[in-house]
Amino acid sequence: MTGKPCPFCTLPTERIIDSNAFGVTIRDGFPVSPGHALVIPKRHVGSWFEISHEERQGLMELLTKAQKVLEQEFRPDGYNIGINDGPAAGQTVPHLHMHLIPRYKGDQADARGGVRWIIPEKAKYWE
Repeated sequence: MTGKPCPFCTLPTERIIDSNAFGVTIRDGFPVSPGHALVIPKRHVGSWFEISHEERQGLMELLTKAQKVLEQEFRPDGYNIGINDGPAAGQTVPHLHMHLIPRYKGDQADARGGVRWIIPEKAKYWE
């Protein structure tokens, strides 16, 4: 533990673009693509597998609403939805958060494999 306060527990209210009883939606501070958003539970919890059924439902409602906003604002051609759950999975902030990453035709030469590219030698399963 670094002793630093959790960046998601101390979010300035102006970063929050939507919320409900269980979570908040923000734009990612280091976006992968235009519109990249995060859905974050209000309760400080590290893993998807530690949240309640009600929290899960609330976060999924925010994810769906965020997608509708991104659709109107950015008109992406697809989406990646991801959770890095635990340090071995690449989680750098120990507070659960869901990435909603808009994807655009041509943003990669070949987008097939999507999130499988986290282990490149496993990505091209079609070969």
